[in-house]
Amino acid sequence: MSGETGKHTVERVQTGVRIERRILKVTKGLAEYLDMSLGDLLEGVLLHAFEGEAPFGAQTLERIKILRGLYELDLTAADAHQLDEARTARK
Repeated sequence: MSGETGKHTVERVQTGVRIERRILKVTKGLAEYLDMSLGDLLEGVLLHAFEGEAPFGAQTLERIKILRGLYELDLTAADAHQLDEARTARK
């Protein structure tokens, strides 16, 4: 922990992660709406998930619903671990 603010000093690393295109668009849009970086949003979501807690309140869930419609994201939690990557033609 660092200082008296309750903030923690952490070491962050750069990583390359492949993610479904529309999920990324919704997540980036949400990060922008919440005025935070994509990394900060993902860290928060994961820390909540690790403790079995919901990361978002009603107002944020409404914004996610709007973003899902905007980016045509029709995947749900039931689709997790069931996604098959499209093969693209190589030149």
